[in-house]
Amino acid sequence: MSEYILELKGITKIFPGVKALNNVQFQLKKGEVHALMGENGAGKSTFIKVITGVHKAEEGEMFLNGQKVDFRGPRDAQLAGIAAVYQHPTSYPDLSVTENIFMNHEIKKHGIIQWKEMNKKAQEFLDELDADFKSTAEMGTLSVAQQQMVEIAKAISTGAQIVILDEPTAALTANEAEKLYEIVEKLRDKGVSIIFISHRFEDMYRLATRVTVFRDSQYIGTYDVDKITNADLIKAMVGREISDMYPKPEVTPGKELLRVENLSRVGYFKDVSFKVRAGEIVGLTGLVGAGRTEVVEAICGITKLNSGKVFLEGKEVHIKNPTDSKNLGIVLLPEDRQKTGLILSWGLGRNVTLPVFDRISKSGFCDEKTERDLAKKLLEDVDTKAVSIFDPASSLSGGNQQKVVVAKALAQDNMKVIIMDEPTKGVDVGAKAEIYSIMGELAQKGYAIIMISSEMPEILGMSDRIYVMCNGHITGELSRGEVTQETILELAMEKSKESKEEVVS
Repeated sequence: MSEYILELKGITKIFPGVKALNNVQFQLKKGEVHALMGENGAGKSTFIKVITGVHKAEEGEMFLNGQKVDFRGPRDAQLAGIAAVYQHPTSYPDLSVTENIFMNHEIKKHGIIQWKEMNKKAQEFLDELDADFKSTAEMGTLSVAQQQMVEIAKAISTGAQIVILDEPTAALTANEAEKLYEIVEKLRDKGVSIIFISHRFEDMYRLATRVTVFRDSQYIGTYDVDKITNADLIKAMVGREISDMYPKPEVTPGKELLRVENLSRVGYFKDVSFKVRAGEIVGLTGLVGAGRTEVVEAICGITKLNSGKVFLEGKEVHIKNPTDSKNLGIVLLPEDRQKTGLILSWGLGRNVTLPVFDRISKSGFCDEKTERDLAKKLLEDVDTKAVSIFDPASSLSGGNQQKVVVAKALAQDNMKVIIMDEPTKGVDVGAKAEIYSIMGELAQKGYAIIMISSEMPEILGMSDRIYVMCNGHITGELSRGEVTQETILELAMEKSKESKEEVVS
C-alpha cells in the first residue's frame, strides 16, 4: 500500500508557446493538510486542473492510492473522490443551495428528482459545517464565505477524499477565515486529505504540516512547515532573498495635503478626523467592518457625507462625486481591483489612459500614439510584467493588475493624494515587495498616501503614522516608533456595542 493517497511524478503541461508545468512532482498523505505555494504564474492553477482532469498533461504520471490513473475529464476525477473549491465560487446564484450542492449528481428515483431528500441531505452537510443558513436559501443571497461553505458541502456530497482549496481566504474577513480553518481541521480529522493553496503564511502555519513550492512552472521543493524559516520559504518562492520586505524610505513629511474633520455618515462612521502630509504614508487599519473603506469612499464622493469637512492644501473642498475628487487630485485605488479598478477585457494601455482620455484626445478622437507612449512609460515606471500594452488586463497576475491600477492613477498629472485600499490583497510575496517599493518611491516624490490594510505586518512596516478604527470611530493615532501589534488590536476592539449603535443612530 502506498504511503500517499495522491502522487504525481514528472508532470509537464504545454500550451502553445508556454510550458505551464515543467517536470513537477507532488505527494499528498491521507488526512494531511499540504500547502502549495508560489508566486502568481508559478503553475499552481494549471496543476490543480491536471489533478481534477480539466487538463491532460503531455508528460508524467498520477497515482491514486498507489494505482496509476488517467482522467479523461473532470467527471473521472469526481468519481475518483477528488474535488476542488476555487477562489471565486463557481455557483449558480439564482438556484438554491441544495441545487448548487447536488448539481450534476442529483438524487433520483425512477428518473424523478427527490427534492425533499436532497434538501434534507444538503442541510445535513451544512449542519456538519456549522453553517448559519438553510439549504433552501438562494445562492445569490449568501456572502462569499457562505458560498465557499456551499462549495465545500458540494465536495462532501460527492464523497470526496481529496479536497483542493484554491486561495480560500483571499476574500474573507479574519473571523470568516477562522471559521474556514475550523472546517478544514474538521475535514482533516475525518481523514480527508487537503491541498491548501494560499499566498498567506498565516494559513500555512495554522493548518499545514508540509508545504510544496513551485516557481516558474517548476517544482522547487517540499518542506516541513515547522522546519523552514520565513526567509528560506520566500527565497524558494521568488528565487532570491528579499532582505527588506518593507522598503520604507526615510522621508521628511512636507506640508499638510489632506485633512478631514468630524466626518459622519449615518450607519457607517461618526466624527472621523485625520490628516496626511506630503511624503507621508498613513495607515488606516482596524477589523474588517470598522468603516475604513466607507470613510475614504465618502471623501472621494462615491457616497455622501451627512456632516464634516474636507480640506485639501488647507482649503475646504466640497466633493460631490468621484469626478470632483479626480479633478482635485485625490485618487482612490479600490479594494476590488477586478470589479472597480480595471476593465478586464480592455488592454493595459487603454485601462491606464482611461482617466485622461480628454487630455490625449483631439476633437473627440484619441491620439493613439500619445496614448501608447504614455501607457508604455507608466507601465514601465511601475515595472509591470506583460508582453504588450495591448494584453487584456484579465491576462495578468494579481500583482501585475495592481501595478496597472497604480499606473492608471499616475496618469493623472494633478494627483496629490493616493488612497490605497488593501493594495496587496491576493498578491504573492514577491509582488508585495514590489508594490511596497512603489509606495516608497511615490512617498519620496511627495505624494500623500493613505493605506487601508488588514495585514498587520504591512501596516507596521510601511506606515509613518497609523489611525485605528473600530465601529465607525477613530480609536487611536499611533506614531511609527510607538506602535505594536498588541496596541493596534486593543484599539481595534476598544469601542463597545453601544458605540456601534451610536453610529447607526
